Amino acid sequence: MGPHLVRPRATPPNTLAIRPCRLLPWNPRYQIITLCFLATLTAYVERAGFSIAYTGMAKTAGLSESVKGTVLSAFYWGYALSQIPGGMAAQRYGGDVMLSLSFALWATASLLTPGTADSVRAIILARVCVGVAQGFLIPAVHTVLSAWVPPTERARAVSLTTSGMYLGSALAMQALPAVAAAFGPASLLRLSGALGLAWLLTWRASLATLGRRPPSIPVSSSGPADDGKGFAPGSRGRPGATPWRAMLRSPAVWAIVANNFTFHYAFYVLMNWIPTYFDKVLGADLSTMGAAKTLAYLTMFAASNAGGWAGDWLINTRRAGVAAGRKAVNSAGGISNTAGTLAGVIGVAATGVLLEGAGGAGVLAGWYAALAVAASLCLAGSLIFLWHARGERLFGGDATRL
Repeated sequence: MGPHLVRPRATPPNTLAIRPCRLLPWNPRYQIITLCFLATLTAYVERAGFSIAYTGMAKTAGLSESVKGTVLSAFYWGYALSQIPGGMAAQRYGGDVMLSLSFALWATASLLTPGTADSVRAIILARVCVGVAQGFLIPAVHTVLSAWVPPTERARAVSLTTSGMYLGSALAMQALPAVAAAFGPASLLRLSGALGLAWLLTWRASLATLGRRPPSIPVSSSGPADDGKGFAPGSRGRPGATPWRAMLRSPAVWAIVANNFTFHYAFYVLMNWIPTYFDKVLGADLSTMGAAKTLAYLTMFAASNAGGWAGDWLINTRRAGVAAGRKAVNSAGGISNTAGTLAGVIGVAATGVLLEGAGGAGVLAGWYAALAVAASLCLAGSLIFLWHARGERLFGGDATRL
């Protein structure tokens, strides 16, 4: 070959160049991360919005705290049922497909939820359906992120997308009480459904431009991701044989289970019962409380994102090993979703029973008991995680020993 000739660069199979989505005109990888963040934000606007709506509806209907707790916990019955099937389906059919299905189903169920609190059975059925549909969400998001985001950026990407749950809850607490006061509590059900459909349309429009083709990122990659222009078909994970026996015998796995259960117990109790606390104990209208009602959620939003950046920084700069980095982040508030679902079923319903047993939601003793249980569980979960958790590979051919 003469010096004046240049050999053309071979195009990898199943690869094509794409243009950024016009709705979100920047690097395609960051478009996907942003949309996943908005997905969790929108879903938690719906969850917090229902607790605000049903608190007002139940007050008008004169329902007991135990009945209210049963209704509020119904979401988590469905949520628990679909976690594992949702993860398997995301690997098989693609995270993008399962995200679309999730939003289509829960938005429709929200729109069809009865607007009167005394329709208890129908509301419970609707909430179970919403829970089943939203159970697909987090497994699908993680499947999408695993295909689009390299390991060196993954902690901050996961932290950002999951922090949408906190910002979504904060936005719901800040904005939706005024909507309920102006248009009635049932209006929040319709608004949440409409927001879900709006996200779904944006997602599908973005995928139509991006072509559903995530960047090819090796599992072991430690370098930077590509520029977002080289794509391989599908946003599926890399399923393999699951070492169930080793997992069930691993103290590290059970430490993660304990950590997630205890965190989500407190978080779901807060999200579902804080409107009742403001109403019955403080005698305050949520629509007039200002920023005070959002401080807890905004703190968690900031801490979650700081933890993701800190985790990547500790590991990428080798200032800490994977174990130390992950422990530092998780002990500061890192979260996961699957193991905490049972906490929603138990914690939300148990809080209603505790409040009713103490004489009603207006009696402080019941709140002291409910919050003491949540705080004690969080402390225990943190200690268990710090003692037993591992950040290195535990299963597989090159697994490190516990």
